[in-house]
Amino acid sequence: MYPPPGIYSQPMLVNCSSCRTPLQLPQGARSIRCALCQAVTHIADPRTAPPPSSPPGQPPHPHGRKRAVICGISYKYSRHELKGCINDAKCMRYLLINKFNFSPDSILMLTEEETDPFRIPTKQNMRMALYWLVQGCKAGDSLVFHYSGHGSRQRNYNGDEVDGFDETLCPLDFETQGMIVDDEINATIVRPLPHGVKLHAIIDACHSGTVLDLPFLCRMNRSGQYMWEDHRPRSGLWKGTSGGEAISFSGCDDDQTSADTSALSKITSTGAMTYCFIQAIERGQGSTYGSILNSMRTTIRNTGNDMGGGVVTTVVSMLLTGGSGIGGLRQEPQLTACQPFDVYAKPFSL
Repeated sequence: MYPPPGIYSQPMLVNCSSCRTPLQLPQGARSIRCALCQAVTHIADPRTAPPPSSPPGQPPHPHGRKRAVICGISYKYSRHELKGCINDAKCMRYLLINKFNFSPDSILMLTEEETDPFRIPTKQNMRMALYWLVQGCKAGDSLVFHYSGHGSRQRNYNGDEVDGFDETLCPLDFETQGMIVDDEINATIVRPLPHGVKLHAIIDACHSGTVLDLPFLCRMNRSGQYMWEDHRPRSGLWKGTSGGEAISFSGCDDDQTSADTSALSKITSTGAMTYCFIQAIERGQGSTYGSILNSMRTTIRNTGNDMGGGVVTTVVSMLLTGGSGIGGLRQEPQLTACQPFDVYAKPFSL
């Protein structure tokens, strides 16, 4: 018996036959090419397949027009342990609910403290969460991805990076399962965005300046003057959206490290970038993208000056990249986007 009409109105989720990356199969399609490894996966007659369903443990129908994925990873009991990342995740959830009216039911939390095994921030769970974030989005939707944890980078071989390196996020199991590369993040949550959908990423990690692979980077100096750098690949491959809007705040430039420290809150450890982002909004400096970026960079710069050279901070790169943990905060938060805009004129909203 055939399934009822309309049961395949949502895309099916299938694994790439080569690299096993989850792929969204458009309605009626019998094959799909993976954006990462370029392998073609052929699908049996969809009429004989079981009805599509959301991944276990994840909310199938977000409430309202806003949804968020918040990921905080402490790497507890490992040599890469961080102190402030789960605090960052909890603070970001509070901000989204109380300041920007996100429904708690539309926020997917991934931390080691979650009891649901599908909400532990493993590589597979993070991948599925990112697919859930954008699946079925429509004009008017507002999406947020916040990540606090380790970031790294690796040599780029396909020529789509200005600096020759791909930026990466490090899931809880990255030592056995590998990292999530910026190419995959871009293909998953940036390129599918249709017209009228807005995505904001807040990435508190090392080497995170262009971790969404967005085409334009706002290069700002200490006086707040800026220009947009063109990071479009020479190959001509489009790394922007399908008509939607994608904007990312990140903790530092691609060649910098981000701090996990108690120097800012004075009470508990936090990611410096997450703390300064929330502080800018709470202090009324969140009216435009430029005012937020300026506020974050000034706070971190002043904290670094105040700390001098004798305070030890836990730097997020630690053993991953060999970053030093001595001295003040020397990171510079970055802003990237799918299209250039006037950062001091464009109102900020989630």
